[in-house]
Amino acid sequence: MRILFLSHYFPPEGNAPATRVAALTSRWVAAGHQVTVLTGAPSVPDGVVYPGYRNRLLPQEDTYHGVRVIRVWTWLAPNKGTLRRILNYISFMASATLRALFLRRPNVLIATSPQFFCGWAGVLCHWAFRLRNPLAKPTRFVLEIRDIWPESIGAVGAMDEGHLIRLLEWLEKRMYAAASHIVTVGDGYRRRLLERGVPAERISIVMNGVDRDLLEASPPTPGVVRHEWGLEGKFVCSYIGTIGMASGLDIFLRAARLLRDMGRDDIRLMAVGDGAIREELQAQATQEKLNHVIFTGRRPKLEMPMFLAASDLCFVHLIKTPLFETVIPSKIFEALGMRRAILIGVDGDSRKLVEASGGGVSIPPEDEHALVDALVHFSANRKQLQQMGETGRTYVLDHFDRDHLANTYLELLQAMAG
Repeated sequence: MRILFLSHYFPPEGNAPATRVAALTSRWVAAGHQVTVLTGAPSVPDGVVYPGYRNRLLPQEDTYHGVRVIRVWTWLAPNKGTLRRILNYISFMASATLRALFLRRPNVLIATSPQFFCGWAGVLCHWAFRLRNPLAKPTRFVLEIRDIWPESIGAVGAMDEGHLIRLLEWLEKRMYAAASHIVTVGDGYRRRLLERGVPAERISIVMNGVDRDLLEASPPTPGVVRHEWGLEGKFVCSYIGTIGMASGLDIFLRAARLLRDMGRDDIRLMAVGDGAIREELQAQATQEKLNHVIFTGRRPKLEMPMFLAASDLCFVHLIKTPLFETVIPSKIFEALGMRRAILIGVDGDSRKLVEASGGGVSIPPEDEHALVDALVHFSANRKQLQQMGETGRTYVLDHFDRDHLANTYLELLQAMAG
């Protein structure tokens, strides 16, 4: 098959969408298919193009594990604010659609969210391929839903209810209707799509997972990270991921105040990553001398195994809202795969998965007292954490191996393409 995949994010960017698209497409190439990814110049999260790349009107091409990668111009923007990010999203939609017109018509076209306008780039490309050669066998359009827009915008308070939100809701429904099939990453999203009138037979679930080969490679040594950040002899609870509005990571500051009052200098809270609220939280922690909290800023994707190995416990958290009860953050699979027990502050499907794995326990979202209680308990029961880590790893390898998930996805695409 010829597969065209539209994704706003792709390596060397290391966020969850980039990692998922790279894992799938590289496996499809290995299976003998021709895969092209349309994306932008890597610039997440600061809106600054990575060394070795350029953001220019003439597309830049490279390859990634056999995948043809075409990088189009976008209006660069950091991962914060509203207007500039919308311009970034819309410019990708326009540039990707225009570049796709000059490509050979694919058998299957996939567009993935986030973000919303990448999905609409898929809609426009699908219409263009059909108009260009109406007598040819039609390109099948798969819309991949990893985030429910615009509901997720309102959930984090990024945009007030109004005419713009209603316009986005109308566009959302038209986008779903234009897709030949919708692939989503969890049953919670499937339920949301059904509520929006998408027929059940047009929805499939292909969840996120873990790379067995990477997990079975030589284990990383935690000593480097612990020495660099002064963590020797400390109990370390790490949040690894985007520190955005949805993360609710101000819970770390509230928990740090409690730990300081308790005199528990043996516990550290480490936030690994960057995002819209990281600078604000870090400045507040510095002002209040909350030494229990460490902000590393953005780190290379290749260092994540070392940060996981340096952690005694991994924290997964989102603000408390009904929408996030449908979300399953990909960091869950990575932590369990690295034998790290999880403390999860997300209700709904994520909590059920972690508890079913035997690799973690839950606390209510935004509850700093429950967080501190868990930290105090596990700092005195590290053997329990080790056992949970082993149980969780076995579970994710049995149920969420990326090789199997990529094959399942590929079988769906082959059936659609005939």
